[in-house]
Amino acid sequence: MSDRIFGVVGLLLAIGFAISALAIEESFLSDAVGPKAFPLIIAAILGVSSAVIALRPDAEPEWPALGRLVEIAAAVVVMILYAELLPELGFVIATAFAAAYLAWRLGSGPIESVLVGVGTSIGIYVIFHLVLGLSLAKGPLGF
Repeated sequence: MSDRIFGVVGLLLAIGFAISALAIEESFLSDAVGPKAFPLIIAAILGVSSAVIALRPDAEPEWPALGRLVEIAAAVVVMILYAELLPELGFVIATAFAAAYLAWRLGSGPIESVLVGVGTSIGIYVIFHLVLGLSLAKGPLGF
């Protein structure tokens, strides 16, 4: 029964995401695909995946132990904090902290986690901002 509930919640989330994507206003300067395409693709994938989960659930799903659920909840909190702090801290700093925490929770040691976080942050910044010219959130240090 829990798989069906999870699938229905996912379907509702996909519908809400699609409605939000359709509300995006298009500029006359937008490209041929437009800003709605990517969110609609994500909503479609989420909807199809959720429908499969709801219609073909596992016979005996195994839920993680309480400790694992707490770790999952902590990762969700980190991602919410990342989204909230991105405008204040900037892309590079916020991404470094979030990536370092997630790398640590995935099994890296503390020093490796910091290196992964900083490397991921700088690597993405170089590719998306310097190479592709996309604008990213600027922090107090100007990058």
